[in-house]
Amino acid sequence: MKKHNFNAGPSILPREVIEKTAQAVLDFENDGLSLLEISHRAKNFQPVVDEAVALFKELLDIPEGYSVIFLGGGASLQFCMVPFNLLEKKAAYLTTGVWAKKALKEAKGFGEAVEVASSADANFTYIPKNFTIPTDADYFHITTNNTIYGTEILKDLDSPVPLIADASSDIFSRPVDVSKYGIIYGGAQKNLAPAGLTFAIVKDSLLGKVSRHIPTMLDYRTHIENGSMFNTPPVLPIYSALQTLKWLKNNGGLSAMEKKNIAKANLLYDAIDSSKIFVGTAKAEDRSRMNICFVLKEEYKELEDAFQKFATSKGMVGIKGHRSVGGFRASTYNALPIESVQALIEAMKEFERNN
Repeated sequence: MKKHNFNAGPSILPREVIEKTAQAVLDFENDGLSLLEISHRAKNFQPVVDEAVALFKELLDIPEGYSVIFLGGGASLQFCMVPFNLLEKKAAYLTTGVWAKKALKEAKGFGEAVEVASSADANFTYIPKNFTIPTDADYFHITTNNTIYGTEILKDLDSPVPLIADASSDIFSRPVDVSKYGIIYGGAQKNLAPAGLTFAIVKDSLLGKVSRHIPTMLDYRTHIENGSMFNTPPVLPIYSALQTLKWLKNNGGLSAMEKKNIAKANLLYDAIDSSKIFVGTAKAEDRSRMNICFVLKEEYKELEDAFQKFATSKGMVGIKGHRSVGGFRASTYNALPIESVQALIEAMKEFERNN
């Protein structure tokens, strides 16, 4: 039976990326050695890093004055790395979910960090509007896509201060005007690579302005100056990321990917909206294209376990909602084919007919 992978992360990757990575694990570039056992400073690995950086810049149309670096520690380490490097007087945060809350909490350990707006009053089912970004802040931090609650900021905001974005789960899903951002960072285990890799796109001119001492490993300049090679980087995920970036380019780039993602999301949201037993949880204008969250209507709540089992029997994987909110979540990242969305919709319709 075909499996349809809706996991929220680590998540689906293009099949060719998995196969090429698997081959490199067995024999890296016909060198007789595994990707797992070569030096990160080997002459045939440096081109992997260089090409990955070049494709980052090409696909996202990154302007001059920005560096792309590969790190460890996930987005969670960036929650402290950002204020360590940038917070001198005050930072501003938009709170749109669990990860945004964690980022704000971490920043408060480095100085004044203010919440400009929050959607906690409605369990993070919408993106706050009409907020004012303090012009005396060192930066303004947002989380572009909220995997747990299924909301997404689908445009590049205008900010009077450097805009910092955790784009872990929607990077490469649409074109981005990188010039509007000071830093874009994220864990790679959604749209880019296996877990273990973190990327950061950093505007060089923002750095070196805080008065505090920054530990060597937490200073962005360390990794920029050393081309992500100050210490041993996550070699295998970088190689997989390169294969994903090649896949993205070969499939039309980010404009083509956005069209496919819109088509997949619209298809599933239309099915949810027309259902008699399912209902979406996020506000319509703020619905995520990457993580589509829905529940059974109140009068059908007792069927939740039954639908989970039924969907699993039809090959659906990873649709159980996050433990903090329950319900269901279909993650429709770049690599998920529209056929999987159609299969989920058929399962939903069949379950509805039977109940």
